[in-house]
Amino acid sequence: MKKKFSGELILVIYDITDDKLRQKVADFLKSKGLVRVQKSAFLGSASHALRVELEAGLRRMVKGQKANVQIYPIPRSSFTRRVVIGVSLDYEDESVLVF
Repeated sequence: MKKKFSGELILVIYDITDDKLRQKVADFLKSKGLVRVQKSAFLGSASHALRVELEAGLRRMVKGQKANVQIYPIPRSSFTRRVVIGVSLDYEDESVLVF
Protein backbone atom coordinates (compact mmCIF):
# COMPACT_ATOMS: atom_id res chain seq x y z
CA MET A 1 0.00 0.00 0.00
CA LYS A 2 1.52 3.29 -1.08
CA LYS A 3 -0.63 5.76 0.88
CA LYS A 4 0.46 6.83 4.37
CA PHE A 5 -2.20 7.00 7.06
CA SER A 6 -2.16 8.96 10.30
CA GLY A 7 -4.02 8.59 13.59
CA GLU A 8 -6.87 6.15 14.03
CA LEU A 9 -7.95 4.30 10.92
CA ILE A 10 -11.28 3.09 9.69
CA LEU A 11 -11.85 -0.15 7.78
CA VAL A 12 -15.04 -0.54 5.74
CA ILE A 13 -15.94 -3.97 4.40
CA TYR A 14 -19.02 -4.97 2.48
CA ASP A 15 -20.86 -7.83 0.85
CA ILE A 16 -23.18 -6.50 -1.84
CA THR A 17 -24.62 -8.67 -4.61
CA ASP A 18 -25.99 -5.88 -6.82
CA ASP A 19 -23.27 -4.72 -9.24
CA LYS A 20 -24.51 -1.13 -9.52
CA LEU A 21 -24.89 -0.66 -5.78
CA ARG A 22 -21.49 -2.25 -5.12
CA GLN A 23 -19.86 0.18 -7.55
CA LYS A 24 -21.76 3.12 -6.04
CA VAL A 25 -20.50 2.18 -2.55
CA ALA A 26 -16.91 1.80 -3.82
CA ASP A 27 -17.07 5.18 -5.58
CA PHE A 28 -18.48 6.82 -2.44
CA LEU A 29 -15.71 5.39 -0.25
CA LYS A 30 -13.03 6.52 -2.73
CA SER A 31 -14.57 9.99 -2.84
CA LYS A 32 -14.17 10.21 0.94
CA GLY A 33 -10.45 9.46 0.70
CA LEU A 34 -10.47 5.77 1.57
CA VAL A 35 -8.18 3.39 -0.30
CA ARG A 36 -9.19 -0.05 -1.57
CA VAL A 37 -7.12 -2.72 0.18
CA GLN A 38 -9.16 -5.73 -0.96
CA LYS A 39 -11.96 -6.12 -3.49
CA SER A 40 -14.62 -5.27 -0.91
CA ALA A 41 -12.53 -3.50 1.72
CA PHE A 42 -11.47 0.13 2.07
CA LEU A 43 -9.13 1.75 4.60
CA GLY A 44 -8.53 5.37 5.51
CA SER A 45 -7.69 7.84 8.25
CA ALA A 46 -10.75 8.34 10.43
CA SER A 47 -11.96 11.51 12.06
CA HIS A 48 -15.22 11.49 13.98
CA ALA A 49 -16.79 13.70 11.32
CA LEU A 50 -15.75 11.32 8.52
CA ARG A 51 -17.12 8.31 10.37
CA VAL A 52 -20.48 10.04 10.87
CA GLU A 53 -20.55 11.04 7.19
CA LEU A 54 -19.66 7.51 6.05
CA GLU A 55 -22.29 5.90 8.26
CA ALA A 56 -25.03 8.26 7.08
CA GLY A 57 -24.12 7.97 3.41
CA LEU A 58 -23.79 4.19 3.46
CA ARG A 59 -27.07 3.77 5.37
CA ARG A 60 -28.87 5.82 2.71
CA MET A 61 -27.31 3.83 -0.14
CA VAL A 62 -28.04 0.35 1.16
CA LYS A 63 -31.43 1.01 2.79
CA GLY A 64 -33.84 -1.69 1.63
CA GLN A 65 -31.12 -3.47 -0.37
CA LYS A 66 -29.62 -6.92 0.13
CA ALA A 67 -26.31 -5.60 1.44
CA ASN A 68 -24.05 -5.89 4.46
CA VAL A 69 -21.63 -3.07 5.27
CA GLN A 70 -19.39 -3.08 8.34
CA ILE A 71 -17.25 -0.24 9.68
CA TYR A 72 -14.36 -0.96 12.04
CA PRO A 73 -12.17 1.54 13.87
CA ILE A 74 -8.56 0.33 13.68
CA PRO A 75 -6.05 1.68 16.20
CA ARG A 76 -2.71 2.65 14.66
CA SER A 77 -0.94 0.00 16.78
CA SER A 78 -3.11 -2.76 15.30
CA PHE A 79 -2.55 -1.56 11.75
CA THR A 80 1.24 -1.53 12.11
CA ARG A 81 1.14 -5.13 13.40
CA ARG A 82 -0.88 -6.44 10.45
CA VAL A 83 0.48 -9.34 8.42
CA VAL A 84 0.01 -9.35 4.65
CA ILE A 85 0.38 -12.76 3.02
CA GLY A 86 0.62 -13.25 -0.73
CA VAL A 87 1.17 -10.86 -3.57
CA SER A 88 0.60 -7.16 -3.27
CA LEU A 89 -2.33 -6.11 -5.45
CA ASP A 90 -2.97 -2.57 -6.66
CA TYR A 91 -6.73 -2.09 -6.59
CA GLU A 92 -6.33 1.59 -7.47
CA ASP A 93 -5.16 0.69 -10.98
CA GLU A 94 -8.23 1.43 -13.08
CA SER A 95 -7.26 -1.24 -15.60
CA VAL A 96 -7.95 -3.90 -12.94
CA LEU A 97 -11.51 -5.14 -13.09
CA VAL A 98 -12.79 -5.34 -9.50
CA PHE A 99 -16.00 -7.12 -8.45
